[in-house]
Amino acid sequence: MEVYALIGQSGTGKSYKAFMVAKEKEVEYIIDDGLFIGGTRVLAGKSAKKEDTKLAAVRRALFRDENHKKAVKKTISELNPGKILVLGTSLKMIEQITKALELPLPCESIYIDDISTNKEINKAIMSRRKEGKHVIPVPSVEVKKDFSGYFIDSLKIFKKREKNLEVMEKTIIRPTFSYLGKYEIAKNALIQIIKISLLQVDGVEKVKKIKIESDIEGVRITAELIISLKKRIDLILIDAQKYLIEKLEYSTGLNVIKADIWAVGLNHLDKGLLILSDGLFETK
Repeated sequence: MEVYALIGQSGTGKSYKAFMVAKEKEVEYIIDDGLFIGGTRVLAGKSAKKEDTKLAAVRRALFRDENHKKAVKKTISELNPGKILVLGTSLKMIEQITKALELPLPCESIYIDDISTNKEINKAIMSRRKEGKHVIPVPSVEVKKDFSGYFIDSLKIFKKREKNLEVMEKTIIRPTFSYLGKYEIAKNALIQIIKISLLQVDGVEKVKKIKIESDIEGVRITAELIISLKKRIDLILIDAQKYLIEKLEYSTGLNVIKADIWAVGLNHLDKGLLILSDGLFETK
């Protein structure tokens, strides 16, 4: 097995550049901040970016937790990769990670200064300091569940390789707790966001009832609507479901696990309001 090291101070853009380095070195697997990543998937581990304190984040990144370490070692052993790229803030950190995971020492060390311009590095540092943004080198769909309650955005990098355009997806997160402070969203505020979002969907006349259930993975939403017969009922409900999930996740950073949208009444142009009762619509 060959181990490559990508070294740079915290916030200088290592995770941002990780895919590019991996491509150039023909490396399929990356170890970054406690995660073992293969291609565009998180295969094992927990991100240090979820920890509430710097000390806890360092312990996670160095695989000091036994259960965390065992899980990652087991996955590496099963896959038996030929090459791994390990990210760290120093050569000493790289050596601590490889020792913890029983990997060989790096055959090559690549420094962020060698692959990024001063402008790129300074931009990355300012993004971390001012906005608290962290990059994870996997698509947002891979990390959304584990980072529910965090501001999450996707990042697509377009790079020309010979005649083809290569697209690499990464995730930007803003933790719920960091040196920039902690945020909480009241249930009443969520209800208002849901109501406003649903009323923007063509065919939704009124939002009758909203129910929210939340846990560590995200939120489950149930909404009851009065709709107009501008088009097929199922199409209106599908539009409402898709728009609500997209709007709520974008506005709050929450992971919407499930959104059940029910039509409990119809606003008919000729017959007025029809209320659904026992499977039948009754005029009211």
